[in-house]
Amino acid sequence: MIKLTDTTYRLEMLGISKQFPGVKALDKVNLRVRPGTVHSLMGENGAGKSTLMKCLFGIYMEDEGEIILDGEKVHFDNPKQALEQGVSMVHQELNQVMKRSVAENMMLGRFPKHAGLLVDHKAMYEFTEAAFKDLGLDINPKTQMDRLSVSQRQMAEIAKAVSYNAKILVLDEPTSSLTEQEVEILFRVIRMLKERGMSIIYISHKMEEILQISDDITVFRDGKWVATEPASEMDNNKIIALMVGRELTDRFPDKVNEPEEVILEVNNLTAKHQPSIQNVSFSLRKGEVLGVAGLVGARRTELLENLFGVAKKEGGEILLDGRLVENKNPRDAINNGFAFLTEERRATGIFPMLNIAENATISSLKEDKEMGLIRDKNVKSRTEWVIDSLNVKTPSQKTRIKSLSGGNQQKVIIGRWLLTGPEILLLDEPTRGIDVGAKYEIYKLIYDLVAKGKGVVMVSSELPELLGICDRILVMSNGRVAGIEDAKDLDQEKIMHLASMYL
Repeated sequence: MIKLTDTTYRLEMLGISKQFPGVKALDKVNLRVRPGTVHSLMGENGAGKSTLMKCLFGIYMEDEGEIILDGEKVHFDNPKQALEQGVSMVHQELNQVMKRSVAENMMLGRFPKHAGLLVDHKAMYEFTEAAFKDLGLDINPKTQMDRLSVSQRQMAEIAKAVSYNAKILVLDEPTSSLTEQEVEILFRVIRMLKERGMSIIYISHKMEEILQISDDITVFRDGKWVATEPASEMDNNKIIALMVGRELTDRFPDKVNEPEEVILEVNNLTAKHQPSIQNVSFSLRKGEVLGVAGLVGARRTELLENLFGVAKKEGGEILLDGRLVENKNPRDAINNGFAFLTEERRATGIFPMLNIAENATISSLKEDKEMGLIRDKNVKSRTEWVIDSLNVKTPSQKTRIKSLSGGNQQKVIIGRWLLTGPEILLLDEPTRGIDVGAKYEIYKLIYDLVAKGKGVVMVSSELPELLGICDRILVMSNGRVAGIEDAKDLDQEKIMHLASMYL
């Protein structure tokens, strides 16, 4: 039942429905957002949160219902119309031109010009600099976008959205790749915008953050509205019960794995291109989950990229079962029994124009061959295993993966690597943008893998996650190992202390 007492709304979305082939994504959903508040949307992957916001932003056309902005009925045919009316959106997967400057990305579609002809670069840089200054951000407008960290790119995109004189700002999983310190910077900006009267619609699966920053919370389930209540009257257990329709008593599965002999040894691994990892050494045992913690810039991702052959190492050695392996490229790594789930799902994970079956089996097609030909029955059977084992919500195997929610895309990619039968599974933020129920399923899959004697190396920015499922945690600081300890002997404070060791 809706309990909001203020009947003056900045935005009302009433009776919104949206149908896709084989699935009803939204079923007469309602959303009411007050001025100067943070209104959070919660629900499992596929619950309809992002779909509703895409209807608001003019990316999708709703099949029925109405949208009321500041008391007037509106309809946006495209995002440009939404931006002109003060509705901005920062998507979960950042859409940026990586080889152009920050300022050029800021001004895409609205470049200032001299006499309507040539781009006014001076005005472009001044506008961008002023937008960053207004939000207290220290980002050089002339920097090429691909040289920024994920968190800096996120803040640049938020500054861009705000610069349209937005009355409503939609943030879709804005903290999925941010450290706790960076989340605080984001929250400072959100509070500043809220004080100016802006309405923030905040989508996230991180309940602690939701409860910290929200004024109101709306929960969706299976494309339907479930509840809208003040954040002050909600807690983790209540949100989970509303999201999944039942109580979820355990956040992490029980640990049943028993690490055995060493399966992977890494000695003095140093990357070819600097700044990057320096003399990194560690071991991984069969049946072990080794977490990798650290601040953004600690080179956690670079460590996994070097192990998988995405990046070129300068020195050091990698031994698998005591045998020296040279992963000169990802193909070598796969043949040597390594698998790598990347952090940037959209950029380096999915093949958006291919369907579920093609995305799930593309790394292990040799398993689908009979007499040199790929057999559809084999592809279908193995894809069905991925869908069933990871509870992927999809109309069919032939559905294009880009039409799935972010969390369901992630499940398909994880399934892709499990189909290769890896000895070593490298996971970079595996539960990024995934709801609490789906996270539990992925944790169980990880435990099932290590129970078979495999080894898992897992990077995560969520310290409770690392402490909850890992056997040991390797803490990195500025490209170096600051410490490796049993998870049971660590807490968040000690991890942060180690992560700051070489700064």
